[in-house]
Amino acid sequence: MKQQTRYSHFLKTLVVLGDYIVLNITFLFVLFIFKSYLREDVLFQFYKLLAVLNICYIPSLFTFNIDIHSRVIYADKIVQNIFYIILFHFLLFTAALSFLKIEEVSRLFIISFYSILFFSLACWRLSFRFSIKLYRKKGFNYKLVTIIGAGKNGNSLYEEMMNDSGYGFRILGFFEDNPVNIPIDSKWLGSTDDIETFLHENEVDEVYCTLPESAEKTIVRTLNFCENNMIRFYIVPEFRRYVKKQMELDVLGNMPVLSLRDEPLQYPLNQLIKRGFDITFSFLFLCTLFPVIYIVVAICIKTSSPGPILFKQRRTGERAHEFYCFKFRTMKVNKDADTTQAIIHDPRTTRLGEFLRKSSIDELPQIINVLKGEMSFVGPRPHMLKHTEQYNELIDKYMLRHLVKPGITGWAQVNGYRGETKELSQMEGRVARDVWYLEHWSFFLDIKIIYLTIINIFRGDKNAY
Repeated sequence: MKQQTRYSHFLKTLVVLGDYIVLNITFLFVLFIFKSYLREDVLFQFYKLLAVLNICYIPSLFTFNIDIHSRVIYADKIVQNIFYIILFHFLLFTAALSFLKIEEVSRLFIISFYSILFFSLACWRLSFRFSIKLYRKKGFNYKLVTIIGAGKNGNSLYEEMMNDSGYGFRILGFFEDNPVNIPIDSKWLGSTDDIETFLHENEVDEVYCTLPESAEKTIVRTLNFCENNMIRFYIVPEFRRYVKKQMELDVLGNMPVLSLRDEPLQYPLNQLIKRGFDITFSFLFLCTLFPVIYIVVAICIKTSSPGPILFKQRRTGERAHEFYCFKFRTMKVNKDADTTQAIIHDPRTTRLGEFLRKSSIDELPQIINVLKGEMSFVGPRPHMLKHTEQYNELIDKYMLRHLVKPGITGWAQVNGYRGETKELSQMEGRVARDVWYLEHWSFFLDIKIIYLTIINIFRGDKNAY
């Protein structure tokens, strides 16, 4: 039996079994805590409650199914899936209680149960995912893979597969008519004429074809052979170098049509969720902690150097609209502030400014921009107008990053692309991650980025200067 089917059913069953154990233990735990507060008739209907609880979980799992054992799946997607499962279960469970006329269960009990359940399920599933990756790193539950074509496509695919041993790919080698292009640490299996012979004589789970469209005969021949021999066949198109997201296939009449970019924040519901989060937490912060922080920092700034407390600068926002971005002033007043980036050991930066930058406290006034709707908590960092004009001429697709609101922090920043950009490649890397963010946005991705930002602040970021 092939590797891809050998453990999949067992792992799926294990996840579902673990979910049910967590569900019931959490329910019993919360019931035990609230035992003295619940009426006796509620406890009397304990078995009915337990049965309804478990039955309602079945459609929740089927509706929001996710394969945690998949080779590549990210933690924020797992947490997001858990949120949807719990929300759906909550709706079903409360509807069932109303239908069965079990109305004595308190709202506090329900809120406590689902809050603890969310945390418990997240811990269980993330731990399970971590265990699977660790198991694969030890050399188990792998997939035997061959790659056809060792051009840029093939080499890039090889690097991605080898990037994390937790994916569990065991690459047997390449089929390539020009062996010179094969990575040094891989193996040449033969020319494209040898594919069928090798696949027939060896166990292979998946074949990845990276050949150009001009090699249509080889592609079709190999595809048909794989289909007839129960081998998974994947095509890696050449234009994947320009498109970094999973695309959607549609059909126009009899013609297949690929949608190159589906931006989640194009949809009104997602916009509402993101804006709702921004308004709620920016308002709460500005009404509670910010006044205290502002008074303390303002006194320190005024006593350390002459000039205003806040530094405001015109920057490029959503749809290339300009806005004034606020920061606590960290430099001496200078004429180059709007044209020259801060560098390490910048003579313009005050001693207090160094601390404010290192701790990211200087960014806090941008929460005012968030409340005004000019920025978001998470998004591509807004650039100076000069840099927008400069990099737009040098970097392809640079302006795509302005399809969403700029953020106080972003995907590029938590991946090491923060601060000064000494080389063009650094800005290209930042832009690539900004575009990735707008193509893969989810509420839980924002939460993940905020979490990583906080971790980096306490850990210390070498690029924060």
